[in-house]
Amino acid sequence: MTSERRQFARQLRQSSTRQEDALWSLLRNRQLDGLKFRRQVPLLGYTVDFICIDRKLIVEIDGRQHSWERDYDAARTAEIERHGFKLVRFSNAEVMDSRDDVLATIRTAAGG
Repeated sequence: MTSERRQFARQLRQSSTRQEDALWSLLRNRQLDGLKFRRQVPLLGYTVDFICIDRKLIVEIDGRQHSWERDYDAARTAEIERHGFKLVRFSNAEVMDSRDDVLATIRTAAGG
């Protein structure tokens, strides 16, 4: 991993969105079923929002920009999944308005 990629991930952590902060407050410190999540992690040339390495699970929050980046997101998801990861996506609204559903979906995707 290059120092530029690590620096970029660090910058993303320092300027996280309200939705990322909200979800991180529920995932950090093994709060969800003891699963260890990390945030803004470089992986395969991308930076993923949240990752649980043990379960090979990635959680992405899609903001407004994702509505016009669908092709890019689809290709990114396909590449990540080819490497054995499972990726689940949530909209900003889902994270803010349906946290219990979001956590249930993450729990299911993690196999728990």
